[in-house]
Formats: sequence, C-alpha cells, structure tokens
Amino acid sequence: MCLGVPGKIVSKDNYTATADINGNQVVVSIAMTPDVVPGQYVLIHAGFAMQIIDENEAEETMGWLLELRKLGEAYEN
Repeated sequence: MCLGVPGKIVSKDNYTATADINGNQVVVSIAMTPDVVPGQYVLIHAGFAMQIIDENEAEETMGWLLELRKLGEAYEN
C-alpha cells in the first residue's frame, strides 16, 4: 500500500519545491505537479508531490495520520 502525506508548499524552484510537513521542511520533486504555487497543499509520496489538494483535505488526512500514530504508540506501550 502507498501512503501520501500532505504538505504545504512554502517555496518553489524549477522542478523542486520545499514543503512543510507537520513542521518539517522537505524538498520534493514537482515534476508531476508543475503548476503548484507556494501556499498550496500537495500529497507527497517517495519524494514526489503527486497531487495538488485543498487545505481541508490536507488537514483531514494529517488528522487521520496523527491518529494512526497515536494508536501505534499505544500498541507499543
């Protein structure tokens, strides 16, 4: 199964962009989403911005991912 993580584009340079993922800055390829602009959200997988998404979808997806993390931590304890 593949997992796309939402990130907010903070800057763009040719074929790469810097995205903020829950406070972490990562450089991603925007070869598949060349029209993205700073301020927009994307789904990121394997270092690629795969799809532009809206802010609501990004927040909902991140909420689910954080819930999964909590469940995993509870299981480990």
